[in-house]
Amino acid sequence: MSRLSLVPLEAWPPELQAALGDSAPTAIELGVTRITAHRPVLSLAMLQYNQALRANRTLPERLLELVRLRIAFHNQCRSCMAIRYASAVDDGLEEGAVCSLQKPYEACDLSAAEKAAIDYGERMATNHLSIDDVVYDGLRSFFSEPQIVELGLWVAWCVGLGRLAATWNMVEDLPEDFQDRSQERIGPWQGAPVVVNRAAADAQAFEPAGE
Repeated sequence: MSRLSLVPLEAWPPELQAALGDSAPTAIELGVTRITAHRPVLSLAMLQYNQALRANRTLPERLLELVRLRIAFHNQCRSCMAIRYASAVDDGLEEGAVCSLQKPYEACDLSAAEKAAIDYGERMATNHLSIDDVVYDGLRSFFSEPQIVELGLWVAWCVGLGRLAATWNMVEDLPEDFQDRSQERIGPWQGAPVVVNRAAADAQAFEPAGE
């Protein structure tokens, strides 16, 4: 059960509802926006940031999703682990690759670039001060500096918001395997995931404030 109340869609202010466009998102697709809607201006700003990361990405969706899911494991964010974004599935993400995240550095179905990005995200989630010159030099073997910046901003989003979402305990709409509290730690490879589009509010093109 969520530790903070979920704001029903009909109670959102018009500007936040308008971000959904004409879509009819599911509860899972609305995600944490149902809680951040307590502060609509901040909620909209979060959606704008997420959309900017998505709309201007140069990194593959599959890579970003693998990084997100490995971070979700360390965060133990069940709502993060339970979903797969359709854009990543369309970009070649298969559940076999997700299962490989149990031991990513031994996996034969993950590329060297994916392993480097996963390692970076994992370090940020578990021991950020271990990210030194050697780690960044390794990233340069696969990514340009603008892409490293992009990866860093994505990782920061996943670590920070994922930890917050984990404490909110938004599990009531998840598949049963991801609600089961008899297991203290689970992974995204356990249970049947839900494939969703980007949350409808995330998927809209926002204009920067003042323009």
